[in-house]
Amino acid sequence: MDSSDGYRYLVVSPEKGGLWDLWRFTVWGDLERGVRFLEGSEEVDEEVLYGLASDNRWVIAVSIVVRKIIAFSAKPMEYSGYVVDFILNLLSLNGNLLGLLYNIVHGKVAIPKRGTETFISTIGQIDGRIDLYRAKYLVEEVGDSAYEEREMKVEPGSRALMDLCIMASKLAYENAEVVGNVVIHHWKMHFVDFYNCWNDYQKGNCTQVFILCDKPKDASLILISFRGTEPFDADDWITDFDYSWYEIPKLGKVHMGFLEALGLGNRADAVSFKNHLLMKDAKFTRTEGAESVISETSSNSEQKQSAYYAVRSKLESLLKEHKNAKFVVTGHSLGGALAILFPVILLLHEEMEIMQKLLGVYTFGQPRVGDRQLGNFMRAHVMQPEARYFRVVYCNDLVPRLPYDDQTFLYKHFGACLYYNSCYIEQEVDEEPDPNFFGLRYMIPVHLNAAWELIRSLTMGYTHGPEYKEGWFSILVRFVGLVVPGIAAHCPTDYVNTMRLGKKRVVQMSSF
Repeated sequence: MDSSDGYRYLVVSPEKGGLWDLWRFTVWGDLERGVRFLEGSEEVDEEVLYGLASDNRWVIAVSIVVRKIIAFSAKPMEYSGYVVDFILNLLSLNGNLLGLLYNIVHGKVAIPKRGTETFISTIGQIDGRIDLYRAKYLVEEVGDSAYEEREMKVEPGSRALMDLCIMASKLAYENAEVVGNVVIHHWKMHFVDFYNCWNDYQKGNCTQVFILCDKPKDASLILISFRGTEPFDADDWITDFDYSWYEIPKLGKVHMGFLEALGLGNRADAVSFKNHLLMKDAKFTRTEGAESVISETSSNSEQKQSAYYAVRSKLESLLKEHKNAKFVVTGHSLGGALAILFPVILLLHEEMEIMQKLLGVYTFGQPRVGDRQLGNFMRAHVMQPEARYFRVVYCNDLVPRLPYDDQTFLYKHFGACLYYNSCYIEQEVDEEPDPNFFGLRYMIPVHLNAAWELIRSLTMGYTHGPEYKEGWFSILVRFVGLVVPGIAAHCPTDYVNTMRLGKKRVVQMSSF
């Protein structure tokens, strides 16, 4: 890459070195072995790489170890996911264990079929709620008409709108049939489209996103929801633990894995990022080396479409069709990262007409996406004159503490952080407590809190009503949380609860 163009990058590549290289680097401080795991642009010369390896040995080593373990476990995780999904759906379709035994005896066993509207994801099995909370506060009926004539209340930061966003973020984990069924029949809204989008680095349709409108004609709200980290998808978890970045002039450093998930480049060909980021008027996507128009159809399309271009193209047409509509972008976990990066790239491409229609970005359990410079750039566009970006963090959730925030990688959060403790008390802060999750003084409190969350899960149905009762699988995840608290706290269950039970912290000031 030409060093004069300002597009720099740093890639942390676990596959570039072996276990012996990792051992010598981590234990003996052998920088030559450590540098084997790093790759940079021409501006990031060998001397700089040695400095990075020396100053950040522990951070780089942890990232490499975790990603190697996850990569090694990729196939077992994938097969385990298939088995778990099948068993959970088999039980739910047959009325749980007793119902399954009864159906076996009578020869009436319902067999789950992946991709159908009855096949629910692992996330959906953990938290089975699908209906919106207090929908009357979100939608105002006009006369006695049908849903096509309703008016959506779209007040930025309203609790009803944020509940819609977390429910849409949770729904994004489902297949297209489930999404369409819930949006149309339960939420009484207009289902626009569902996209399975191509990640050129992972060589698969790894990014899912769906779009809805509050009604099919004269809509006032358009919602875009990106799917988050799949529990059994190794590539998703590797992306969360990746520290590689790509620097865009005047914008800042951006997480490379998230750019790839949006279909905006491939680290194997770093120049591809620059090509995509400079394509302000791109209307095409690449397939087998050729260019083809992005499909406007659903997930059955054979096109290898980029998530960014597919969503942008559809959003442009929707905004032209619905003159009074504004749009919201949302997502949980990895989906939250893609949700905030989508308007970042819109701004980079100078899509100011679209950005004027942005009502807000709402993310839940979102990892860090860039450095302080990126935060300053976005703060001027989505936090002024009023806040349009809300980042919700529940208690000890691990993912918002990733990637690691240090002097080299410089990953920083930005935007309004709505932090909720385990009692669902809200506090607006600049950064969540224990920002890197590795502070020793937090270890005991974190595990004690996980024990409290387990006890709470057993009583929620009695203290707050039947809709908050957690099933056996959700409680099982809470037990896992006793060992790895940050993983259990990342599940959407607590994020849904924060939107429905959350209360602002009241600080009483003493008078003088």
